[in-house]
Amino acid sequence: MKTDLIYGIEDRPPFKDAFFAALQHLLAIFVAIITPPLIIAGALKLDVEKTSFLVSMSLFASGISTFIQCRRFGPLGAKLLCIQGTSFSFIGPIITTGLTGGLPLIFGVCMAAAPVEMIISRTFKYLRTIITPLVSGIVVLLIGLSLIKVGIVSCGGGYAAMDNGTFASWENLSIAGLVLLSVLFFNRCKNKYLRMSSIVLGICLGYGMALFLGKVDMSSLSTDTLMGFNIPLPFKYGLDFNISSFIAIGLVYLITAIEATGDVTANSMISGLPIEGEEYVKRVSGGVLADGFNSFLAGIFNSFPNSIFAQNNGIIQLTGVASRYVGYYIAAMLVLLGLFPIVGTIFSLMPDSVLGGATLLMFGTVAAAGVRIVSSQNIGRKETLVLAVSLSLGLGVELMPDILVHAPQAIKGIFSSGITTGGLTAIIANAVIRIKEERE
Repeated sequence: MKTDLIYGIEDRPPFKDAFFAALQHLLAIFVAIITPPLIIAGALKLDVEKTSFLVSMSLFASGISTFIQCRRFGPLGAKLLCIQGTSFSFIGPIITTGLTGGLPLIFGVCMAAAPVEMIISRTFKYLRTIITPLVSGIVVLLIGLSLIKVGIVSCGGGYAAMDNGTFASWENLSIAGLVLLSVLFFNRCKNKYLRMSSIVLGICLGYGMALFLGKVDMSSLSTDTLMGFNIPLPFKYGLDFNISSFIAIGLVYLITAIEATGDVTANSMISGLPIEGEEYVKRVSGGVLADGFNSFLAGIFNSFPNSIFAQNNGIIQLTGVASRYVGYYIAAMLVLLGLFPIVGTIFSLMPDSVLGGATLLMFGTVAAAGVRIVSSQNIGRKETLVLAVSLSLGLGVELMPDILVHAPQAIKGIFSSGITTGGLTAIIANAVIRIKEERE
């Protein structure tokens, strides 16, 4: 395929060009990688030390995962400039799981369910008749809508602010508002560098305002923290298992496999590679397989499931650099950032309202992507029925969780997440209608 790329997939750019391209990718993904652990830690009310370690391990695991995707080991990896990072899709189910059994249960079920995506990578062509774009669009929409609630809670100061009575104070809302407006302002700038780093710049301004208002507690900083070194310790928090949590997380892996397929396809198109034929199938299958394997690996190193980041496809278009060797630089940067605890500590001290201002817009974008996927399909009477029942049940559980108060614990564990409820409903409704159509 004809492209205007400066460096193709197998080209090796000079150090200066490769480093500069890698830095731009890092700016685009850094906040997205550290956000899930910060939100999950806040919801579980973890201390600064644990939060800092989770942030560091998210960066470390993302670096290892990115290297595997770009390098490819046997059937493992897309062999493209595919960047992996902590997935937003799992936040809701992980918080629900963590409130049930803490970090051991989270890492246990995330690792146990990771083979779901690996298996799908080998059988995806058979599932496409049931897991249609309509179904994946509904799930992406529900993920975004569910996360908006998480974002708005952070804007008000988070769960800690709810406990101490400062939730939705003018300081918290002002900080969140400044971040949100700053991100929007820089995102609309004509300067491409300001646009690419809009979220980072918005968070820096919000962090500065929080410091000025005395909202940042620096007492936990010490010389050891500033000069220390993180040693990745496998299974540091232990492992646990719960069948209802396993089903909830497993469903998200199913949807993540579909998203990864779309991301690898888009990356192939941008990189000037064909999107059909044996080589294309090998790239997609390897990318989805690595997506699941890397999530399993992340669990070993006390991090949350990883997925391919779609936003980096835009950076490839912007820079004209599609070389997978640039991925090695990005991977090295992420690993190095993860090994130094000062990075995780600084961000773990960041007030929830700073994070909320940035994530509210990011989560809205996820919901908008779901709307775009759904609207790209022909929506007839039957599709409207699938959409209606899925959104009704999915959002119903999110808005009124007490509807399951008398349900058995196993049922409550599976259906307490709107993403899981709506996703399962969409899959079942779509399959039933399809079977009925075939019989008619």
